[in-house]
Amino acid sequence: MAAPILSRPRTRRLLRLAGKAGVTVASISVTLLGLMLLTFLIGRMLPLDPVIKVVGENATQEAYEKAYRQLGLDQPLIVQFLSYLKSAITLDLGNALTSGRPVVEDIARVFPATVELATVAMAIGAALGIPLGVYSAMYANSPLDHLVRTLCLIGYSTPNFWLGLMGLMVFYVGLGWVAGPGRIDISYEYSVEMRTGFLFYDTLRAGNMEAFRSAVSHIVLPASILAFGAMTYISRMTRSFMAAQLAQEYVITARVKGLSWRRTVWVHAFRNIGVQVLTVCALSYAFLFEGAVLTETVFAWPGFGRYLTTALMAGDMNAVVGCTLLVGLIFVLINLLCDFLYKFLDPRTR
Repeated sequence: MAAPILSRPRTRRLLRLAGKAGVTVASISVTLLGLMLLTFLIGRMLPLDPVIKVVGENATQEAYEKAYRQLGLDQPLIVQFLSYLKSAITLDLGNALTSGRPVVEDIARVFPATVELATVAMAIGAALGIPLGVYSAMYANSPLDHLVRTLCLIGYSTPNFWLGLMGLMVFYVGLGWVAGPGRIDISYEYSVEMRTGFLFYDTLRAGNMEAFRSAVSHIVLPASILAFGAMTYISRMTRSFMAAQLAQEYVITARVKGLSWRRTVWVHAFRNIGVQVLTVCALSYAFLFEGAVLTETVFAWPGFGRYLTTALMAGDMNAVVGCTLLVGLIFVLINLLCDFLYKFLDPRTR
């Protein structure tokens, strides 16, 4: 007699995975719904008049009232939100009042620039922050440790926009080592076909190495400024994790058995903090998208942060809500990726 379907191990495993997937989708949906509701209500409570943005300050009363009805502002608040929610499900976030284009189109146009900037900044921050944190723990209370801790203090207490202005003044105006604001020299701006929006890829695909070098020269300074905060956070947390590991008995045992200090730290202790460091890096990457708002404004970087700043200054709530949802989605997806990598790197968490 055949065994019942539900008693088969493979079927039970599939049902368990389906259950987890359902819970994950539900949690993402609830998070985004809450974020959308909160941002929508804040946008409606602000003393801004979106109708003026559409018709202008010199419009007649008749034109004003017509636009007011077309925007749905004559409806109760709950009706406005449900209507917005219904459209958002189909990726229709309305039109941006500043550009007149759909918000989804605007975000798709500017988002690659921010991804490129945040990714380069993350690479710099992790490449410097992790070794600094490890060496700081290895040589605690040494001059290197004091230097790293001082850098962490500066990174926490110094605003990015001030660092950006100082960086422009010193490295662009004073020394001329890097290119200035913008994403690429204006002479290449219209010669590169932007197929993907990722300038590095598009210039390499076109074989335009001069444009590629111009893009690299433009991204070095804003990415370094953005990476500074991430580097200090990563190094501080890595130092803390590693210091806790170096106090464990297995480290002392390894040293008594004759294992070198460097091998003990980098092979054995670092393996035990890998998941924690990964979490810190993932959170730092998510925060870089948020932190890019001021950096992009200072460097005239045509990305998501600058678009959000312009929308906020203009009171364009359709664009603001769309950008807020995207930032929330980035945080949720990065956390999900972390959960997946936990299970991959540390079987005890499965």
